[in-house]
Amino acid sequence: MPNVAQSSETTDWVSRFADEVIASSERRAPGKPVVVASGLSPSGPIHLGNLREVMTPHLVADEIRRRGYEVRHLISWDDYDRYRKVPAGVPGVDESWAEHIGKPLTSVPAPRGSAHPNWAEHFKAAMTASLADLGVEFDGISQTAQYTSGAYRAQILHAMRHRADIDAILAQYRTKKAPAKKQQKPLDEAELEAAEGSGAAAEDDGSSGGAGYFPYRPYCGNCEKDLTTVTAYDDDTTELSYTCTACGHAETVRLDEFDRGKLVWKVDWPMRWAYEGVIFEPSGVDHSSPGSSFQVGGQIVGIFGGERPIGPMYAFVGISGMAKMSSSKGGVPTPADALRIMEPQLLRWLYARRRPNQSFKIAFDQEIQRLYDEWDKLAAKVADGSALPGDVAAYTRAVGTAAGELPKTPRPLPYRTLASVADVTAGHQDQALRILSELDPAHPLGSLDEARPRYDRAEAWINTHVPAEQRTLVRSEPDAERLKTLDERDRESLRLLLDGLEEHWSLDGLTHLVYGVPKVRAGFPADATPKELPAEIKTAQRAFFALLYELLVGRDTGPRLPTLLLAVGQDRVRTLLGA
Repeated sequence: MPNVAQSSETTDWVSRFADEVIASSERRAPGKPVVVASGLSPSGPIHLGNLREVMTPHLVADEIRRRGYEVRHLISWDDYDRYRKVPAGVPGVDESWAEHIGKPLTSVPAPRGSAHPNWAEHFKAAMTASLADLGVEFDGISQTAQYTSGAYRAQILHAMRHRADIDAILAQYRTKKAPAKKQQKPLDEAELEAAEGSGAAAEDDGSSGGAGYFPYRPYCGNCEKDLTTVTAYDDDTTELSYTCTACGHAETVRLDEFDRGKLVWKVDWPMRWAYEGVIFEPSGVDHSSPGSSFQVGGQIVGIFGGERPIGPMYAFVGISGMAKMSSSKGGVPTPADALRIMEPQLLRWLYARRRPNQSFKIAFDQEIQRLYDEWDKLAAKVADGSALPGDVAAYTRAVGTAAGELPKTPRPLPYRTLASVADVTAGHQDQALRILSELDPAHPLGSLDEARPRYDRAEAWINTHVPAEQRTLVRSEPDAERLKTLDERDRESLRLLLDGLEEHWSLDGLTHLVYGVPKVRAGFPADATPKELPAEIKTAQRAFFALLYELLVGRDTGPRLPTLLLAVGQDRVRTLLGA
């Protein structure tokens, strides 16, 4: 028996949507699996903004599964969409691909060197692999397979018979203007591009000319492009005539046996809602304005005997240091890019902790270290029972699904520490293990595998996202000239540090030591708290840290000093500090 939903006062946004979806499903399709849906267009790299199209229904579907209901999460691969443009920055692709514009994505060659049979399969494969890593269960539906197999033939004929009704609905919005106070700000170029990448929002709503309105567009039998115009259609015989403006080809076909075309987007989407019985499907802000596909689809779906799903609007996802993402612009990060530098749990958490209508950023810069610190603090609070209910819910959804917990790092050492060690050791795993084992001598690391996969993610971040000028290069020889210029105060500070190395050789011990040296030199106890110290101590600490960085790595900044000292090793530290 499914579990009773919790009180909405103590639940997170996922649980609230789950309550609503379950109630709607029991009203509309009692006894049947709950259907949630996503739509992805493999028109290029499927980026982290598109991932929200999947993660929002995934999280809701997973909550419903946890309550004991059967759920289907459909991902419609819009691989029968037209190829619109040659995306920038895709390896193995050049402007010669422009000749395929107008063809279905599954009829476009894959990038050079790809192991996949066509353009759509190439980009679907990368996303499918990432979703597996993220623990996302789904039923994939190829729209090419659906259309070319005749699965939608009855729906297409129904749409053609009711084309006047569809046209009348669309006509309400072709000239309709929203009240000025309710108009959203215009989408910028990046937002429009991202909309195109996540579903064919830019597609028109059908051809309307001398022969009337038609919600269906055939792909040309000669050049395969959709640059066609329907010139005649007979409801009784289903004979459809069209001409192609690209190659001049003209043809008459029987639509009750013809499977080389598709409904236009604003009709196709609501048709699928009715066909699949979709209860929940989110959409981007581009779909939510007056006249957009989600709003218009809410009326058109009735023609197919269906009902518009619950459809929250989701906001765009950004990247630290980058503008809003667009799949047609080179270098836009994908889920695979994110999973190279962070564990799946962290990426899931970023989507779970924000309501769909809240925008957020994913860090590929130094901010990733702060995010990991925040994540580890949350894990500690969940473990000791001090976390807030909403935070516990987001954490629980991040670390696993109804099927169980995701694989995790056995010893989740701080990400910033792992990054520093990977930076200093430059790929030498034996050296990395030595340093990490000395972080906590009472509980030494027996193998790097205990720190994986987090260590591998931190190492990948250092190697791919930290500029060369910011990498750490430990001096090979002491800076003799700088050592000669030290005043007595600096010499005393270095003596205090060197005298305490052996006793304090652990991460916590060295932290206590490096912060304590300026206190002791000023006549205070090493464990004195900030409240017990004059403000000048902070200045002295900064000056001491800068001196150590200068003597160890030739800069005035670097990795956290305790980690750096462990990485350099006691003997070498003594040599470089002039012992």
